[in-house]
Amino acid sequence: MKIILTHEVSGLGTAGDVVDVKDGYARNYLVPRGFAIRWTKGGEKDVEQIRRARKIHEIATIEQANEIKARLEGTKVRLAVRSGDAGRLFGSVTQADVAAAIKAAGGPDVDKRRVELGSPIKTLGAHQVSVRLHAEVSAKVGVEVVSA
Repeated sequence: MKIILTHEVSGLGTAGDVVDVKDGYARNYLVPRGFAIRWTKGGEKDVEQIRRARKIHEIATIEQANEIKARLEGTKVRLAVRSGDAGRLFGSVTQADVAAAIKAAGGPDVDKRRVELGSPIKTLGAHQVSVRLHAEVSAKVGVEVVSA
């Protein structure tokens, strides 16, 4: 099935790309979550509008991405969450939590969809989180999860 991506999907493409995926993946995952719309001849006009909107929000150059990367990697991020006696969290730390903690620590405003958690964070302590700033630039941010 041909679809037009409205958001960046890891391993598939960026907003405005026209891609071919399996019917079930598009019908059950991408379209209901708003990551894509079905491709039609009329929808081709939407592609240019989506690409223009992406350019506004996208980091334009590698130099700009490296500058933001330096700011991010210099930021000390502490995230206070509720936890049990053994250091296990009630739930887990999400991408949105990390993005909000970066902003609260004085770092740049980061889109939660660009934050990549290797595995769910479910314990207290120091964790490494990756933030995709550009297609070629990714920043590693140290997040210290502490008990609230």
